[in-house]
Amino acid sequence: MMLAYMDHAAAAAEPDASAEPAVAAVDAAEFAAAMDFGGLVSARPAAVVRPASSDDVASAIRAAARTAHLTVAARGNGHSVAGQAMARGGLVLDMRALPRRMQLVVAPSGEKFADVPGGALWEEVLHWAVSKHGLAPASWTDYLRLTVGGTLSNGGVSGQSFRYGPQVSNVAQLEVVTGDGECHVCSRSADPDLFFAVLGGLGQFGVITRARIPLSPAPQTVSTTPPPNRNERRPNRPAAADRRELALQVRWTRVVYASFADYAADAEWLVTRPPHEAFDYVEGFAFVRSDDPVNGWPTVPIPDGAHFDASLLPANAGPVLYCLEVALYQRGGGGDGGGDDMDKRVGEMMRQLKYVRGLEFAAGVGYVDFLSRVNRVEDEARRNGSWAAPHPWLNLFISSRDIAAFDRAVLNGMLADGVDGPMLIYPMLKSKWDPATSVALPDGEIFYLVALLRFCRPYPGGGPPVDELVAQNNAIIDACRSNGYDYKIYFPSYHAQSDWSRHFGAKWSRFVDRKARYDPLAILAPGQNIFARTPSSVAAAAAVIV
Repeated sequence: MMLAYMDHAAAAAEPDASAEPAVAAVDAAEFAAAMDFGGLVSARPAAVVRPASSDDVASAIRAAARTAHLTVAARGNGHSVAGQAMARGGLVLDMRALPRRMQLVVAPSGEKFADVPGGALWEEVLHWAVSKHGLAPASWTDYLRLTVGGTLSNGGVSGQSFRYGPQVSNVAQLEVVTGDGECHVCSRSADPDLFFAVLGGLGQFGVITRARIPLSPAPQTVSTTPPPNRNERRPNRPAAADRRELALQVRWTRVVYASFADYAADAEWLVTRPPHEAFDYVEGFAFVRSDDPVNGWPTVPIPDGAHFDASLLPANAGPVLYCLEVALYQRGGGGDGGGDDMDKRVGEMMRQLKYVRGLEFAAGVGYVDFLSRVNRVEDEARRNGSWAAPHPWLNLFISSRDIAAFDRAVLNGMLADGVDGPMLIYPMLKSKWDPATSVALPDGEIFYLVALLRFCRPYPGGGPPVDELVAQNNAIIDACRSNGYDYKIYFPSYHAQSDWSRHFGAKWSRFVDRKARYDPLAILAPGQNIFARTPSSVAAAAAVIV
């Protein structure tokens, strides 16, 4: 049935000079697949396929291969920002349609893993692993309503990456359908070239239909007390799940800096501590020295409503300030002093930092609540309309060598008034990334994620036209290039192979070779604009000189 449908869709997409133009009914799924979270690009597919299995994914790709021009894009939750998951006139695979069955796998060594579909949201993985098994993956993204296959195709970073590595370093096995329509199971030891090619491969080498994610015991406090009133448990949840959720705990702290040099020095010191002296999470962001509710210091305090005393800022503070954000997880039960021990560890580490005294904010929160903290941002953005507006986001990896110059030129120069959204800036360690993956990184051990996450209201009334914001992003990239910064775009969007060659650098020839091996007709992920859908496209790319 699926194959017959795909043949029909492929035939319908083929041009027929003798046929009269057909008027197609507007399909809601096709309309949705023509857009993404970025809202900057629109590309209508010929059809949207809702696969029920990896075999259905393979059938769709094989059907496309029988045509001269049809392409296939895997779409997760639609959170690309520049059309990367689109297929103009091609087939879009709605990966959310895959059955969301998750399975706990226990290896003979006792190691535990979650087998999850590529279309599952990380939020779903979190709730399943914690509530049913008291376990959790080590590495997350800040926003959990992204699909497993989507983040593994890019990198998957957050404040845990410095310690546990990105998500592409926290996967044991993949099921992948390659561009020839074949289904493979791969890992570090079985078909490792495909395994590493797909990780961070921008969807160019295969569609991830399943992933095996390592699990470890979820963080816990010393308290395992059930709710005082058992009748107040949430509907449809067992008592054991409520008790376990109450036991999960995180010590979450934010502190403020007026000096970027102090901020960067402390952040880099924290991410290079040995594990027994390290936080579990280190992030940070820049904000404007004002009471603007979106760009200024009201974005700093936790819990909501805590007072930010601006009089404590030094007189020589500039227009941009910095917030360092850290969290420590409780490991195991450990006796009555467990919570006090956590507070002592946090205090010892924080005393060595050079933040503005008096501008510290802290809270004890549940583990699931902490990881889900961005959901509140989404809820507010949906209420005020900015969720549906364009999001000209820019994500960069910048070497520690150049981050101070970037701060002066960009954050304190071009963006001194903010971006109407978070300006994340925090360090990671290159040694936590496997060089065999397809991800392109700056040189040097320490590099920073800089994420300019604009939440725009439609113009006029809410901010400048989106074209101006895109132009500003391009100006930032131009400044990085002209100033000689060691940088890479995370979630890149280029339109010329010379730019892609520059992006991948020494990895470009391997990237082209892998494309020829796993997707020789360049069927997959056309929205990335790396390879054109012709049999000779990969051979042409090999001629590009790095």
